[in-house]
Amino acid sequence: MAKVSNLGEKYSPMYFLASLGSGGLAVSFFLYLNFLIPHKGVEMVSITHIMPFLQKGNFVSFLIAIAILITLFFIFKHFELLIWNIKEYGIFKKSVAFEKLKRTNSEVSLMAIPLTIGMSMNIVFILLALTLPILYDVIEYLLPVALVSFLVIGFFALKIYIEYFSHMIISGDFKANENNNFSQLIAIFAFAMISVGFSGPGAMSSNSAVSSIGIFFAVFFAIVAISLTFIKIILAMREILESGISKETSVSIWIMLPILTLLNIAFIRLTFGFYHHLVNDSVPSAWLFLITSSIFSLELIFAVVGYFVMKKLGYFKDYINGDKKSNLSFAIICPGVAFYVLGFFFIMAGLVKNNIITIFSPQFFIILAILVFVQYKTVRTFFKLEKKLIKQHA
Repeated sequence: MAKVSNLGEKYSPMYFLASLGSGGLAVSFFLYLNFLIPHKGVEMVSITHIMPFLQKGNFVSFLIAIAILITLFFIFKHFELLIWNIKEYGIFKKSVAFEKLKRTNSEVSLMAIPLTIGMSMNIVFILLALTLPILYDVIEYLLPVALVSFLVIGFFALKIYIEYFSHMIISGDFKANENNNFSQLIAIFAFAMISVGFSGPGAMSSNSAVSSIGIFFAVFFAIVAISLTFIKIILAMREILESGISKETSVSIWIMLPILTLLNIAFIRLTFGFYHHLVNDSVPSAWLFLITSSIFSLELIFAVVGYFVMKKLGYFKDYINGDKKSNLSFAIICPGVAFYVLGFFFIMAGLVKNNIITIFSPQFFIILAILVFVQYKTVRTFFKLEKKLIKQHA
């Protein structure tokens, strides 16, 4: 089924969240490989670690092959939808609707672009891990390239946001009565993604200069994200409590889930970078339990509140399973992915590493089953939304 094309004024930058969501799903399936296949001494599993298990030809080999194929499929979907979005955005930029967008609160939706490109960089590393046997022979050459790439993405994101924010300050065009939702958090989501991108070289590089630069910019963008979170949530909650949240934008409550997950991953990576280069010691496992359990608890609060609000408003019934269409609907994919990802980090870094549960024990599989169910529902929802909002109907 072909995709819709030439949407023109009907297009929105929020469609980039379709590409972002498929990239997130690729990451979620890659985690099975990264967490469950041993790769001692390195931060990320590669095809070198995977091949011995694939070659055994048993049921585990079959499961690994399935995980690889699904990961590669969603990587393909990510870039396919990214190319589609770039084409449609190029057409949209020439329309009157784009000029109108630049004068409203919705201008912040442009932050979905650097957010998605930031995800693309992470996807490239996963693709290299699955296809390049000599990855760790050349990793120290790739990490500076990653730094430069995220510097460009970070500059692009700051440029978009500063132009938007300064315009609102000077003109006073920000409409508080239209801020009764959490859609403004898309900017914070982008800065958190960039922070995670920088934290990779910060944690993985053996070169102190590369690591230090990565750590500095990871901290910088994390501070930007955290500072804006407090401001935007306070402003949004004031309007929500006065006016209520609309059904269409209620999904924005869940945008906090991927923000928290990204910041959690960034903090863990930064911890490893600090201990590797500054402390010269191993990371205390108790700290990993504290950070993962704290952020996972906060994420659970937003997940539960968001679910009950959307359920009572009939969001799932109308915008996911019904006929109503909204380009903001793709914002529901990343929260599902984020809950799964942070849950997996909590299991492995928080519980298994502290010997609270044993890997592959009954308790391990019971908790993992909950996350697998969330992942299944997220995948299903992704295909529903793609068919409804992007596929060409006869």
